[in-house]
Amino acid sequence: MITLLFKNFSYCYDNNIDSKKIARTVAYTLPVYHLNRLPLNEFISTNAFNLFLDTLDPSKSFFLKSDIDELSIKYPSLHRDLRKGDISFSKDAYDILIKRIKNRNEYIELLLENEFDTQIDEDYLWDREDASWAENKDDWNSLWRKKIKNEYIAKLVDDYTEPLITNSLSSTTNDLVTADDIDEILSPEDFILKKYKQLLSTMESFDNEMLLKQYLSSFSRVYDPHSDYLSPSNVEDFDINMKLSLVGIGAMLSVDDGAAKIERLISGGPAEKDGRLKPGDKIIAVAQGDSEPQNILHWPLYKAVRLIRGEKGSKVVLTVMPKTDQNGTRTKTIDLIRDEVKLEEQAAKSSIHQIDGEEEKKISIGVITLPDFYADFQATNAREKDARRCSTDVKNLLNTLQNNNIDGLILDLRNNGGGSLIEAVKIAGYFIPSGPIVQVKNRRSLQILPDVDPITEYDGPLIILVNRLSASASEILAAAMQDYERAIIVGDEHTHGKGTVQTLMALGDKKGSLKLTTSSYYRINGGSTQLKGVTPDIIIPSLFDVADTGEKELDYALPWDTIQPALFTRFDNYEDLIPQLKTASIERREKDEEFQSFLDKRNKLEDKFNSKLISLNLKNRLAEAKNEKELDNIFDDDHNEKNPQTNSLVKIKGLTESDLMLNETLLILRDWLEINDSKTIISQY
Repeated sequence: MITLLFKNFSYCYDNNIDSKKIARTVAYTLPVYHLNRLPLNEFISTNAFNLFLDTLDPSKSFFLKSDIDELSIKYPSLHRDLRKGDISFSKDAYDILIKRIKNRNEYIELLLENEFDTQIDEDYLWDREDASWAENKDDWNSLWRKKIKNEYIAKLVDDYTEPLITNSLSSTTNDLVTADDIDEILSPEDFILKKYKQLLSTMESFDNEMLLKQYLSSFSRVYDPHSDYLSPSNVEDFDINMKLSLVGIGAMLSVDDGAAKIERLISGGPAEKDGRLKPGDKIIAVAQGDSEPQNILHWPLYKAVRLIRGEKGSKVVLTVMPKTDQNGTRTKTIDLIRDEVKLEEQAAKSSIHQIDGEEEKKISIGVITLPDFYADFQATNAREKDARRCSTDVKNLLNTLQNNNIDGLILDLRNNGGGSLIEAVKIAGYFIPSGPIVQVKNRRSLQILPDVDPITEYDGPLIILVNRLSASASEILAAAMQDYERAIIVGDEHTHGKGTVQTLMALGDKKGSLKLTTSSYYRINGGSTQLKGVTPDIIIPSLFDVADTGEKELDYALPWDTIQPALFTRFDNYEDLIPQLKTASIERREKDEEFQSFLDKRNKLEDKFNSKLISLNLKNRLAEAKNEKELDNIFDDDHNEKNPQTNSLVKIKGLTESDLMLNETLLILRDWLEINDSKTIISQY
């Protein structure tokens, strides 16, 4: 029998916080200072009620319908109670939850006393986002029987997939491993019991401060998903929560269904260099070195962050649910050596690609990769001459590339989550003589941030490459260049769509702070970058298109809207050029076997993500194991591994062997340059 033990832990919190005063302060601050200025009324109460219960029971499996009906009596008055400092509803809901978790622990013990019949054909609805709470005890037990059976089978498959896929599923005969092969070797009962005992222990450890944070955050997130209440204990970690960054492994985190979800990886960090941790993966346990893993499910994010951080050179071992496992039953272990993420490793970089053109002509294309809009604000404020800024680095790279006589430029903003707005405005100014770049609107005023420097650093053909992880300042730069018709935008269906600005507001001594959305970004054409992001002129299919990535996937995201356009003059007319480039790109991709193979795998991944049911037949699950491993490899970008002997694109000199989207963008820019050459020749006659 295999067991996975989790280290015992305890929390130390200040339980002397004045919950009543904090609740009242939040109640009166939210409607006054938030950007949309919604009144704290029954609409807010209803949605906060639902958010809070979803936080406590995201899978809708612990509460009964009768529990919800009992709690629902109070939701119309929750906003009035909050103004009085009354948060008793949160404690009532929490007490019921603990009671139900204890009941389910007892039921799980009874279930595991008997063997599951893994040969019958039945399915489990793992995605319960739109499901209802169980109507009665029979429905509740039926749900949990399938839930635990799913975890039972998943543990069997997870423990035996790696050694058996190679020997059985991938063998020349494709013989399947049967239940009889496994029953005598492994029993996952102890693993499941430990998991739910640990869940009970975690939830019972909630104290007044933790519960208060969960409850007040439910109200603030109805206003928008980026607003939040920070308790006194986690105000010191605001920078980590605000940037969702981890010191030590170089990853940005958010909370998703009780787990710490990877939002993106910091360029040059240990996780990005290692390559195994991916956006969308969820960390559920953490081990220090060779010690036993500690379960962090349902921990506050700042507590999980503190556990993952550590001394430089020390090892941290993460237990991760991969993004491709939407039903949350498979895990992988990733060990990383903590290290400082140096600014140099995050800095902008450049490369030159010599592409084969028509009639053996060589086309020189420069690529600048900018992973972040970074700036050393402390050094800048101290007026240090050598203060590091991405705008300075990009300017130097532009000069170097032009000294090497490039014919065109690609600015790669993929995975760039933003950073300094001022730096984005400066870099945008390198490509135009002068003019407005972005409009910033708060509750009282509208400010236009312009480029006032009349010098243009680069005036040649420009493509900006983006994806769904290009957010905030990246979207501002791309949008401005698109509005000016100064650059052609290439990439995913749209960028991330985060067009809001958050401000930290202290609530007073020992009351914590509110992180509130106070401003929003608008393009110079008047449209918001919120929700919709930036739609590229030429769209190249991506894995992110099927992975539920972006602002529009968040509950209560602020809507897209428009304001009056700023005064600006467009530079070029791309009405004829873009359709030509788009048609040529589509035709090229349709003929390329490597790209078509990628699309086939991408479609399989989409089908998996869209599937809400999972088989509870062990034979079926084992048969699916090989396919799931292949899908993991797809999402790990293994589809980019190219063989120069078989891939037609790699035979074109100057293209990479590992980046489908960049390769196609290089060829789009080549097409652009050749169209310009043909126009020049015609005009000469």
